[in-house]
Amino acid sequence: MLKIEIIAVNRIKKGAYADLVEDFTKRIRWPITIIQIEAKSSDPNIAQKEELEKIGKLIKPDAIRIVLDESGKSLSSREFSQLFSHYTNTHDGIIQFIIGGSDGLNDEIRKKAHKIISFGKQTWPHLLARVMLLEQIYRAQQILANHPYHRD
Repeated sequence: MLKIEIIAVNRIKKGAYADLVEDFTKRIRWPITIIQIEAKSSDPNIAQKEELEKIGKLIKPDAIRIVLDESGKSLSSREFSQLFSHYTNTHDGIIQFIIGGSDGLNDEIRKKAHKIISFGKQTWPHLLARVMLLEQIYRAQQILANHPYHRD
């Protein structure tokens, strides 16, 4: 069975974001793990370097790696669900979604991605992007099950 890992910068503290993450995580049938990383430094330049190093160490060579980045391709919910369908049928391992912090990711991490996707041209807070990703994973699950949750 396909497993999902979300590697994301910054911890979500108690509150609305945490409640939404918990809700969607419970609804998703695929095994899902959220790995939250934080830098120790408060200096933004050093912190971003720490974050990128930690992300790099978590990338699994045998995983399907999907990076969320503003430079990525914007997918409809149906296209996103077809991506899941494809990986479910061709890969019996892990899909890793990688979400950077407020300063984004570097080319080294982008080059390791099988796919780079975007949630559109707007700028979204990285914590909200995590919630949006979970909702889209849940939506993909429902589309693939022909459930009426998604409406075109």
